[in-house]
Amino acid sequence: MIEIYLTLLVAGVVSFVLHFVAQYRVASLLRHKHPQQWLIIAEEDGRPTTAWRTWLRLQLALRSPVLPALDDDGITRWRRLWRYCPWVAWLCWFSALAMQWAAR
Repeated sequence: MIEIYLTLLVAGVVSFVLHFVAQYRVASLLRHKHPQQWLIIAEEDGRPTTAWRTWLRLQLALRSPVLPALDDDGITRWRRLWRYCPWVAWLCWFSALAMQWAAR
């Protein structure tokens, strides 16, 4: 029972970490394969944006239907991971909490 509990906790942490790795990979793939589209995210009025604004604009791009329209399998795969990893993480963590509550 304790093994399942610890596995759920670790799976939750791994899913959250994978969520952030997926963001980095999407940004990296955009920079290398689609530099014009990356400039839309990273620049505003021809000037580079701050790291915070770039991150916010990347979040908007990840939520929009624009990235799947690029027909890039790598970007689509990492975007899908970015989208579903938090759901898996929360499911694992809530399951672990339910196990902990049921064991009282």
